[in-house]
Amino acid sequence: MLLSPFVPQRLGTLISTDRPDDLELLRTMIDDGRATPALDRTFPLVQAAEAIRYLREGHVRGKIALTL
Repeated sequence: MLLSPFVPQRLGTLISTDRPDDLELLRTMIDDGRATPALDRTFPLVQAAEAIRYLREGHVRGKIALTL
C-alpha cells in the first residue's frame, strides 16, 4: 500500500476466512467431478523451460502442470 501513490494501480490488502461449510461443499464438488481445474497443458519436468516460455508468451488458458 505504500507504493499506491507511485503506481497507477490501487493497491490494497485482502483477508479471507475459510468456513468449514464452504470447504465441505468444495470437497463434495471435487469428489463428484463438478469442480475441476482448468488445465491447459502438462509438460514433463525436463521441459520446464519450455513451459515457462509458453506461459510468458501468453498462450496459457488455464493452469500448466509439470509431471515427474
